[in-house]
Amino acid sequence: MSNPAVISIPQTRAQQWVRQGAIVISASLFVALCAKVTLPLPFTPVPLTLQNFGVLAVGLTLGWRRGLAALLIYLVEGAMGLPVFSPAGPGGIAQILGPTGGFLMAYPLVAALAGWLMDRGNQTFMRAAVASFFAEILLFVGGLSWLAFWTGSIAQAVRFGLYWFVFAEVIKILLAASTSLRARRWLRA
Repeated sequence: MSNPAVISIPQTRAQQWVRQGAIVISASLFVALCAKVTLPLPFTPVPLTLQNFGVLAVGLTLGWRRGLAALLIYLVEGAMGLPVFSPAGPGGIAQILGPTGGFLMAYPLVAALAGWLMDRGNQTFMRAAVASFFAEILLFVGGLSWLAFWTGSIAQAVRFGLYWFVFAEVIKILLAASTSLRARRWLRA
């Protein structure tokens, strides 16, 4: 038994731009929703959030160009004062320039790297997990460098911004890898 033929209605270039724009803006809002799931930790200025999962999922799902665009839009939304960042911080420019700002500023590059690596071969769970792993390295290099500037110590930055988060980041990597594969199939439909 064969599948019924699918009727494809051609889209104009303007409709394609609108669709892609809606996807990118929706992705920035998805990261904002993930940022609201926050667990402030009393021993570090860096809260535990789902933001990193959102950034990885967006990059893996949309590819490097749209992932980069979505996270640049996210930063602009936050800089304008929209409540898109983790509620554990002051919001706006103050949050971008504050102790956790290095993580925020790295997000567009993290999404771009995850998407770029994902698009370089078969889109499998393993490729998504490896792409996420390397993107997380970039994220923590950016975030910890900025935190070291704030604390005056690389050791202090690592203590505040890495040790407490490793286990959660492994879970986020696996979740983003799994979620992105399903989302890619859904977006193609």
